[in-house]
Amino acid sequence: MNLKRIFGAVLTVLGIGGLIYAAVLFVNGAGATGELKALVIYGILGFIFFIAGISLVRTTKDES
Repeated sequence: MNLKRIFGAVLTVLGIGGLIYAAVLFVNGAGATGELKALVIYGILGFIFFIAGISLVRTTKDES
């Protein structure tokens, strides 16, 4: 078990969760300023976590 791969998978799952939550906020309507801020924050953090997790999983070698 490689700890970097596990951490990358956790980051990827958190990123997917953030993107899904941002999508739910978007669908429910981002009329108020507070909702718009939350939509942008969760969307950006979800995207960053997702990209970082995928990158970490791809670049980590399997060493047995």
